[in-house]
Amino acid sequence: MSLAGKREKPIGQAALDLGLNDSMLWRWMTEARAVAGSGVPAFPGRGRPRDEGLARLRKEVKALRTANEILKKAAPLFAQGEPQ
Repeated sequence: MSLAGKREKPIGQAALDLGLNDSMLWRWMTEARAVAGSGVPAFPGRGRPRDEGLARLRKEVKALRTANEILKKAAPLFAQGEPQ
């Protein structure tokens, strides 16, 4: 429960302290009350596909860096060539 919800502070002051518009805080409180006790999350979100893509790219970068390190270590072996 928020400070505004507990009425420890006026909504306007709580919103100001959080750097929010007071109408946004009112809306969030209304939505939270509407689903309270129903088991449904108040703010389910819309997901962030870009985060999944970012995680995939980070994994790929890690794999490429590992491969690059292996190739750097193997390069001197290849540079020696075959003995004659």
